[in-house]
Amino acid sequence: VQLQASGGGLVQAGDSLRLSCRASGTTDDIYSIGWYRQTPGKLRELVADITRDGNINYGDFVKGRFTISRDNAENTVYLQMNEVKPEDTAVYYCNADVVTSDDEYYGYWGQGTLVTVSS
Repeated sequence: VQLQASGGGLVQAGDSLRLSCRASGTTDDIYSIGWYRQTPGKLRELVADITRDGNINYGDFVKGRFTISRDNAENTVYLQMNEVKPEDTAVYYCNADVVTSDDEYYGYWGQGTLVTVSS
């Protein structure tokens, strides 16, 4: 599985931004796909993910500001970020968890896209 993320950039506090992540390869094996973020000196944390069954998890800090969605036909997952805050500044990574037909588990990461929120 290959993940191509896009959509990061410089925005102002209160603005909206949408990140996209397109998956390619053995996408039928993807169980869940979503976004993590990381800032220097901190662990990578879950922003949001969505399973093939449509179950969604959000990080506690999202608090209704972000929405994850999935276009299965395009193998693309989106993260709509509204009311962004300076503390949302981070590198955002697309992640896919894969379960093969042999019940083997793999995790894949995209290259990361930088989101910078100015105050």
